[in-house]
Amino acid sequence: MRILIAAAVVAAFAVSPASAEMMKCTSANMMKSAGMMAPYQTASNKEMAMANADLSNGKMRSACTHYMKSQKSAMK
Repeated sequence: MRILIAAAVVAAFAVSPASAEMMKCTSANMMKSAGMMAPYQTASNKEMAMANADLSNGKMRSACTHYMKSQKSAMK
């Protein structure tokens, strides 16, 4: 399961930042974002990794915080 999450994190923001929109904080949206990540967005990847770890531990509020930070850094 962690391998799938890690693979999703690596691929999450492949969509260009110009077309990216802020998405609501749901586990489904997190998985969609994780599937679109570009490997060069290190800050976004780190935030998504922390979001996935918190989501796995049942800390939804903290996961949402990291998810929103990941989206913001991907848009830069």
